[in-house]
Amino acid sequence: MYKTLIILLALIGAAPAQTGGSVIRGLVYEKGSQEPLIGANVTVVGTTYGAAADMNGQFIIEDLPPGTYAVRASVIGYKPVTISDVVVNPIRPQRLEFELEQQAIEVDAVTVRPDYFSEVADKPVSTRTQSNEEIRRLPGGFEDVVRAISILPGVAQVTAGRNDLIVRGGAPSENLFVVDGLEVPNINHFGTQGATGGPQSFINLDYIDKTAFSSGGFGVRYGDKLSSVLNITLKEGREDRIGGKSTISATQFGLNLEGPLMGRGSFLFSARRSYLDFVFKAAGFGFVPEYWDFLAKANYRLGARDQLSVLTVAALNRVRFFNDTAEKRYDNAQILGSSQDQAFGGVTWRRILKSGLFTLTLGQIWFDFSQLQSDTLSRPIFDNESIEGETSLTASLIYTLDGGTELTTGASQKWIRFDSDILIPGFVDEFGYELQVSGRTRYSSTKTAAWAQLSQDISRINLTFGLRYDRFSKLDPQYALSPRMSMRYQLTNLTALTAAAGRYTQSPSYIWLSTGSNPEPLKTIKVNQYVAGVEHLLRDDTRVSLEFYLKTYADYPVSLTRRYLVMANTGAGFGGSREGFTSFGLDPLVSAGSGRARGAELFIQKKLSSVPCYGTASLSYSHSDFTALDGIRRPSRFDQRWILNLGGGYIFNEKWEISTRFRFATGRPYTPYEADYSRSIENYNSSRLRSNHFLDLRLDRRWILKNLALITYIDIQNIYNRPQYGVPVFNEFKGEIEQTQSIGILPSVGISAEF
Repeated sequence: MYKTLIILLALIGAAPAQTGGSVIRGLVYEKGSQEPLIGANVTVVGTTYGAAADMNGQFIIEDLPPGTYAVRASVIGYKPVTISDVVVNPIRPQRLEFELEQQAIEVDAVTVRPDYFSEVADKPVSTRTQSNEEIRRLPGGFEDVVRAISILPGVAQVTAGRNDLIVRGGAPSENLFVVDGLEVPNINHFGTQGATGGPQSFINLDYIDKTAFSSGGFGVRYGDKLSSVLNITLKEGREDRIGGKSTISATQFGLNLEGPLMGRGSFLFSARRSYLDFVFKAAGFGFVPEYWDFLAKANYRLGARDQLSVLTVAALNRVRFFNDTAEKRYDNAQILGSSQDQAFGGVTWRRILKSGLFTLTLGQIWFDFSQLQSDTLSRPIFDNESIEGETSLTASLIYTLDGGTELTTGASQKWIRFDSDILIPGFVDEFGYELQVSGRTRYSSTKTAAWAQLSQDISRINLTFGLRYDRFSKLDPQYALSPRMSMRYQLTNLTALTAAAGRYTQSPSYIWLSTGSNPEPLKTIKVNQYVAGVEHLLRDDTRVSLEFYLKTYADYPVSLTRRYLVMANTGAGFGGSREGFTSFGLDPLVSAGSGRARGAELFIQKKLSSVPCYGTASLSYSHSDFTALDGIRRPSRFDQRWILNLGGGYIFNEKWEISTRFRFATGRPYTPYEADYSRSIENYNSSRLRSNHFLDLRLDRRWILKNLALITYIDIQNIYNRPQYGVPVFNEFKGEIEQTQSIGILPSVGISAEF
């Protein structure tokens, strides 16, 4: 593959270069009212290029040389906004949207500065935004929107081969994904049922505009999750002509198409397929995963103030086993084979009001799980056929009242269908507890939510108060109230103090309610969360922040039979026999678990500006523990005390860019083996893995040809070949304990062609 890439690059280098200029077009409008800001000044930082917004708030900057820029929008009376990492080429126009907020602080009291770090209104603390380019160029990230979150403070990574999010001591089931306004349970290929992680996201990064990740303190618009919100905003297709992109990356190849739609909108479409099945089979692996994913989106302007958008995303996942040797039969008997079909989509109507924005979304989610694990004689030890479906209707309103008060309100209704047929003939876990399940479960239910929130600027202070109501008919009590508040105090034009406090609630996963063995209805899981922090601008493009947090959990489901087991310790894995099938929640469960998580996070970020480098540094300390039915407080399975992330890059010119990432994390708890290879409940989570660290390096080369823009890269993971140790497992076939570890040094190459 490397020889092919070298030959291809040589041929490309001999091709004629594109001489035409690049284009940036977009829209500048007022936050809240959504009204266009006529005459807004849009400039490319560090250059003489710029434009003014017209009567519709639209602007166009032409004849830019290819490269990566920061673009700033400003107008008198509003806070300026700067968007960094804007990559332009002559093949595809770049589209930007600027949402400017009225200047709340008097100009003579505070100097107006270009804002590289825009705040998210209903997530004023613990929130980090990432652009498409920041995610794409992350070394070792496989261009995975979920995996890119691992560089942010407060996020622990369980294994190198998966992207499970462990946020501030929470469980993998506590994270919310929102894709263009649609709440989605899991956006990963081969995702874990009842949790939110997997090996690879199926959302095509090419069509992601930006993300906002909140690790705590988010507003009442987001609910039914305890720890985090990842809000993904997708791009709109180009409107000048039909174009596309073909890609071969580290794990997959694909084709994108986009273009205008009847002169009043645009569409985009992508189809991708993994080639890991070819690699695994050629390498002699006993199992072979393969997947497809598809994304389609269309936007259509009904009028000057109305827009309709349609979104569909689907993923097909299959796994095959090859049992041609005794060792492969043993290894495959330890693996839960999972074939899945996943799809979600929706229709959204957006209406710009005189002083606000109204949104109405009709959504549909459908997940079909087919999971099987067999012993060495091909006898099933676990068989699961499950279907989860949701139909939702969500209405939301953001409205600016007199005096600058912003009102956010809305409601949603979900109709849920669940159907599962699960067989566990008789399984005994490593501690000697037996699990036996047989039967089919069907149920339908409803989830209702409503929320209201007020945000007010008072001189240097922004105050936000909100209340959320959730109801799930399968629980007792069926309803939960979540009051929340946050504060941001602008101490100086460089320094701000932040704080948030609130109640967050989450319904147990649908699969946890499936067996009917629970002696009584489960309760809503609850966490009270408190956050306090300080932010300081070292310079316009560099910010440092320090935050402290405390989370207290109540009513977490725990097992009646495995009295050490709390469901907060499950979900980061595929859920097979080596994990005791715990993530499925098939034990008789009661809502009696409790827990705590507390910690501190230091984060420094430099955005790309006229200085052609960027970088992040984060240091996180976290301590989390949970108590199950036996009453013993133990460290969480995901309790990593210290995590250090360093990352950044340098852009030499419009052609070359280099980036790197270093990560260090102390070991998480595990249960050690005794001398006879058994495990004891008394020693549950009493030992810790060694610390892991690694260094990744990536080199990008851009090529501008006559009718083509290419990006080629080489990405080397774990460049100094450091073993990444995981939880030890006993290999009965070899009669020894194996310290599981990821693959050592791992180089990969990729190429994408935009036309």
